[in-house]
Amino acid sequence: MTAELDDYLASFAEPAGYLDFGSYGPPSRAVVETIGRLTADASAGVPSAGLHAEDENALAAVSRLTGFDRGAVALTPSTSFGLLQIAFGLPRGAVLVSAAEFPSNLYAWWRAQEAGLTTVRTLRAVPGDELAPVTPERVAASLTPDTVSVAVSAVDFRTGVRADLAGIRSVIGDRLLVVDGIQGFGVVDADWTLADALVVGGQKWLRAGWGTGFVALSPRGLARLRPTLGGWTGVERPSHYDGVPHEPLPGAQRFSTTNGSPFASGALATALAQLESVGVATVQRRIEHTATAFIDRLLAAGVPVLSPVSPHQRAGLVVVGIPRGDTPAVHERLEAAGVTATVHGDDRIRFSIHATTTPTALDAALTVLREPRSARSPRVASEAMP
Repeated sequence: MTAELDDYLASFAEPAGYLDFGSYGPPSRAVVETIGRLTADASAGVPSAGLHAEDENALAAVSRLTGFDRGAVALTPSTSFGLLQIAFGLPRGAVLVSAAEFPSNLYAWWRAQEAGLTTVRTLRAVPGDELAPVTPERVAASLTPDTVSVAVSAVDFRTGVRADLAGIRSVIGDRLLVVDGIQGFGVVDADWTLADALVVGGQKWLRAGWGTGFVALSPRGLARLRPTLGGWTGVERPSHYDGVPHEPLPGAQRFSTTNGSPFASGALATALAQLESVGVATVQRRIEHTATAFIDRLLAAGVPVLSPVSPHQRAGLVVVGIPRGDTPAVHERLEAAGVTATVHGDDRIRFSIHATTTPTALDAALTVLREPRSARSPRVASEAMP
C-alpha cells in the first residue's frame, strides 16, 4: 500500500464488523476534527466569511471529482432536497422513473406532480421481476413524446446494480438525465458528466456526515432548470435589501436557498480531500476485490447472491437472499456477532463494503449466514483497518 492509502485507511475508526455504508458511512477522524475546529472557531466569534471559506473548498473538490465546471456545482444538505429542487425546476412535461427507486427519487417527482408542475410516468414493468434493473432498452420502450426528463439512480439501492448511464444517455436524446448518485459517487470511477443533473448526499460512501451534499448541472441542465426553490442567496446582490426580487445567479448557485452550515461544508471538503488523496479508482479497486471475494465465498457456501457477480455491473452493495420469514432472526444473529447490515423486505439482507472493510467482517457475516436458524454467533473481534 502507498503512504497515502495507509493514511486514508488509518483515519477511519468504525467497528470491524461494520458493513452498512449504503445506509451511513461513519466519517473519518479528519472529518470529525474539521467539524470540531470550525465549531470552536464559531464559538470564538470568527467572522462568518472566514467560516464559509469551506464552501469554496468543498465546491472546488466537487468540480474536480465530478468533471463539471466549478460554476455548475452547488452545495445541498441532502439528496432529497437536491432532487426536490430539480423536480420543481423541470420544464413542463413528464418525468420517467422506475417505481423501484429509493423514495427520495420518487417523492420529489410526486410532490412536483401534486403541485401541477410535472407528470410522473413509471418505467414499464418486467413481468415477474419488480426489481428489474433500469436498462437503456426499458427506458427506450417507456419514453413518450411528452417525456422531458429521465430519473435514475447510478446504483440501485436494493440490488447494487450499476445503471448504464452512457446507454441511457444515448437513448433519451436531448431529454434531461437526472442521476441520484448517492450509492455510487466516490466508490465508482464513472463519467458523471453524462448526467444533466447529478445529486449526491455525502453521508454514505463519501463519509462526510449528514447535512452534506451537492448538485452538479450540465450546460443543458443549467439552461432548462428553473430555480423555483432557490432563495435569497441564489440571486444577484443578495445583500441589497430593496424589497423586490433579484435576477438569479448565472450558474448552479442560483439554486442556493440560504447560507448553509460551514460545519457541513468543512466536513464535505475534508472527506473529498481524503478521497482525492488516494483516488476514486483506488477505492473502487479495493471494494471490487473485497466484494468479489465475499461473493465467491457466499456462493461456495450456497448462500444466494442477488447482486451482480461481475464487478463491472455493481458497486459496493452485496445483497443476499434469505428464506422468507427468516430475515429478522438472521439479522438479530448478525447484530449479536457485531456485524452491521441492512434488512430489505422479508427475504434479503444488504451488506455494504468500503475500502476499509476487513476480512474479519466478512468472516463473521459468513459464519452467521451459514448457520442454522437456532445457532448463536460469537461477536466479531476488533481488528485494525488494513
